[in-house]
Amino acid sequence: MSNIRVRQTRREDIPALIALQTRIYPTIPPWNKLDLLTQLEKFPQGQIVAEDESGLLGCASSIMVMWDDWTDEHSWYDITSAGTFDNHNPDGRTLYGVEVFVDPESQGQGVGHLLYEGRRQLCRAMNLKRIIACGRLPGYREHAADMSAEFYVRKVIWGDFNDPVLSFQLREGFSYFGVMPDYIPEDAESCGYASLIVWLNPDYEPDLPVVIRDDISFRI
Repeated sequence: MSNIRVRQTRREDIPALIALQTRIYPTIPPWNKLDLLTQLEKFPQGQIVAEDESGLLGCASSIMVMWDDWTDEHSWYDITSAGTFDNHNPDGRTLYGVEVFVDPESQGQGVGHLLYEGRRQLCRAMNLKRIIACGRLPGYREHAADMSAEFYVRKVIWGDFNDPVLSFQLREGFSYFGVMPDYIPEDAESCGYASLIVWLNPDYEPDLPVVIRDDISFRI
């Protein structure tokens, strides 16, 4: 894992990111070049990648939001403005995790952990209160005929099931707060459901402003 680096996404990464996302999620439409360029323009700090000498291994994308505006049920398309990030709000105190994906050939090497740690470092550096995300539930389809998504999540939390995404997020220190239906309707593995999760920044200073900075270096 020592040769894996985390850095901010660059324009020249875009073709590789589209190709990687298409390979990982064949049933979900990938971002296009214009979307990715717009994301980099609106919130470059929130877009990070992991790489080694072979190339890109994964990606994590985020926006800032006023969480009170989104506490009710919402979809990925709603909160991200269909991937354009028009809802990015630099006055927000919540870092919203839009997407994380890792090359299947690199899974098990700690890439996902490094991307999540990169987000945590970003949250601390900018004095944001928390990270909130809605994670896929790719293990749910196998059990959908027998139980609700809510009960499936309980079984994951209790340790009866291992979900490739939620189990990992719980190990990363996130807490579970509910299920979002129709979050990504095209996500057949999750039957459209996602789990609402949160990580609270232990270094958050409510009396200090959000710090929008361009010199964030990831100490990973």
